[in-house]
Amino acid sequence: MINFVRRCECHIIQFMDNKMLTVLLFISSLATCLSVPRRCEPEEAAIGRCRTPTEERPQCIEMVLGYCQDVPYSHTTFPNIVGHRSRQELEMGAEYLLLSVIHGLLNGECSPDIRLLGCSVLAPRCQDGRLMKPCRSSCEMVKKNCIHAFEAIQMAWPYFLDCDRFFVSSEESCHDPLSELREKQDVAFANISDGGLSTILQFTYHSNSQMFSILKKTAAKCSHISNTYSIGRSVEGKDLLVIEFSNNPGQHDLLEPEIKLIGNMHGNEVLGRQLLIYLAQYLCSEYLLGNERIQTLINTTRIHILPSMNPDGYEIAASEVADRNDPENIYQEGHEYNGWTSGRANAQNLDLNRNFPDLTSIFYNRRRFRHFRSDHIPIPESYWLNKVVAPETYAVMKWIRSYPFVISASLHGGELVVSYPFDFSKHPQEERMHSPTPDEQIFRQLARIYADSHATMSNNDTERCGASFANKGGITNGALWYSFAGVWHQIIILSCYLQVHRGIKGIVKDEHGNGIKGATISIRGMRHDITTAEDGDYWRLLNPGLHIVTAAATGYSKISKRINLPKNIQVGRVDFVLKKAPREPSLDYFNIPELDNYERFDPFNQFEQYSQRELGENGEERTEKPWWWAYFSQLGISAPTWLLRN
Repeated sequence: MINFVRRCECHIIQFMDNKMLTVLLFISSLATCLSVPRRCEPEEAAIGRCRTPTEERPQCIEMVLGYCQDVPYSHTTFPNIVGHRSRQELEMGAEYLLLSVIHGLLNGECSPDIRLLGCSVLAPRCQDGRLMKPCRSSCEMVKKNCIHAFEAIQMAWPYFLDCDRFFVSSEESCHDPLSELREKQDVAFANISDGGLSTILQFTYHSNSQMFSILKKTAAKCSHISNTYSIGRSVEGKDLLVIEFSNNPGQHDLLEPEIKLIGNMHGNEVLGRQLLIYLAQYLCSEYLLGNERIQTLINTTRIHILPSMNPDGYEIAASEVADRNDPENIYQEGHEYNGWTSGRANAQNLDLNRNFPDLTSIFYNRRRFRHFRSDHIPIPESYWLNKVVAPETYAVMKWIRSYPFVISASLHGGELVVSYPFDFSKHPQEERMHSPTPDEQIFRQLARIYADSHATMSNNDTERCGASFANKGGITNGALWYSFAGVWHQIIILSCYLQVHRGIKGIVKDEHGNGIKGATISIRGMRHDITTAEDGDYWRLLNPGLHIVTAAATGYSKISKRINLPKNIQVGRVDFVLKKAPREPSLDYFNIPELDNYERFDPFNQFEQYSQRELGENGEERTEKPWWWAYFSQLGISAPTWLLRN
């Protein structure tokens, strides 16, 4: 009965000690409630409140809210869609406060879209004395494009932007709160476009949240060829977000080569980071515009892009730049002096480009034997015992093991040069010594293709930063440049992605037609084998010429084939069918466990701390409030727990 009386909006006089008086008052109040005819207008039913004939119908009042002045209407009404009964009540609420600080919270991302959408609920449009609800389609579009910006700061999607609860379909006479904003954007686009089909990029530095937003938006825009995924988190908990492009995103296609591109390994080297952000936007846009070259690339190649391996270091470097621009900063000389190192390392002060295991030394030690394997060299246990392994490094190591990458690139800043492995000298005492890999020829060829295609890399007459390698054609062996161990051994190359489609490819199967995972593909004279992927397919980068190719797998007989790879053929197809046969390894053959048993990452559980929740003294889960909680907790308003994700 109490619930019924509340639903009728009838007030009961405070209970008194006299029980009889209490009962009479209750009956009187109930009778009054039941005797009043009820009727509900649609807008009143939406907020769960039906007015009586004695109550005035909601009136249209002029829009006077400061943060909602640019909505495409001039009048609103109270109560609003979520139940605020007056402007004063709304302005004191956490919902309106959120709209006032949303630009700062999201670093400008999705602004003013979120604010205009929120205003359409908190200060809804009033037309002809009637409340107009905003369109559900507008809400769904904004949520799809912007929810990741909230996730980036560990904030839940605001309840008053629930698309199913507070928004309606176009058939219900909704209005579009973003109509004028879209018109302005269309006009701005028309002013910078020549009317043709082209990709337009905004060349500006992006914060971490803006970078995450762009990658998510790009993947949503090209969802049929792209998606995003995280390979792990930084020391400070930021996602190491990858965007992938493929005609079948999310899975490996048989015989389709996979490449990965990494930027911002050093947090203060931002050019590679920005180039990869632009590349992701460009690939999506040009594919949609019908660029045949881009369509061919994406339809035949799986491309993984990690724009920032060191988002924590980037923030350190970016904050220092902001400090130097502060006129009240009296220590500008010190900042300028330290600028080249600040943000280079991660939040643990570890140089990520020196944090990987030294596998080159193992390779050098094994080369004196006649037979040895240089593919999938096990990570020595001393690496885990004696070295602090950054979570960013750990994430990339797992990433490398999880995908059958054919070629990789890491984009750095500083010199204008293509550097290829090895980076550690054959003799550790030599600081600069040419130290080729077994794939020296193909690495040099790939490096040369890019450098020769670049307008300035090998031009001595060009005045530019990073001219040290112009007389060497813009390429160098890493160890010849300067030697150090623990580097990420991948070729540093910025373009020519179609060069991954060169050499040979094929499938290694058994007699029943099943692909053999982990079979080795070796080339005579090149002491570096590769292994087949999950379904038995492989890619082997090779220069044109005569080659002896051998396929082998434990429990199967070996098969060798002589092939001639002509110059005018980009890639040749070489398949193998292996028969079951016991095969004993030779005594001087460095055999390693099968790949299923080989993945021995983190044997000492060093990274368990990154996955365990923090517990209090009594074992209960300790929930730390996010940094933005102070915006709301210090103003004496009702704490918006609906913004906490958990």
